[in-house]
Amino acid sequence: MHTLERLSRTINHWIEYSLFGFGFTMAIIVAVQVFFRYVLNQSLFWSEELARFLLVWLTFLGASVAYYRKANPGIDILYSRMSHSIRKASAMLTHIASIMLFCVMIFYGCQFAYFVRLQISPALQLPKWIILSIIPISGLILLVHGITFLVNELKRGSRDN
Repeated sequence: MHTLERLSRTINHWIEYSLFGFGFTMAIIVAVQVFFRYVLNQSLFWSEELARFLLVWLTFLGASVAYYRKANPGIDILYSRMSHSIRKASAMLTHIASIMLFCVMIFYGCQFAYFVRLQISPALQLPKWIILSIIPISGLILLVHGITFLVNELKRGSRDN
């Protein structure tokens, strides 16, 4: 296993643990908020905002895990009927298009995080760039996975020839 594969696998491993932590934390926060609101007739002003921010991070990091595990939806009926050379070209084109999208995520995600750098979240008083930094972070993680997949596809192609 080469360095890029090891890096991709290690990143995904830690993200999966982080997802568990974020998801568990979000579930506890929402449960506590429901208890406070309906049992104690009080409201935790910060809980909804924190749960929302955790959900955003869960979504973007979860997308990187889904991509790593190849759990994204696809149209296999067409792919399975293609010849080997067309299937390889299709896989290469898919990886290249994905890598381009991930670069767009990184570039515009950084721009957007910079744009909101002076805004503060109302309840938690966190700078919004911290919350929105997940866009370029997840783009970078997805880029590592995408490049790994592309390199593996190129290696597989050279072995087939």
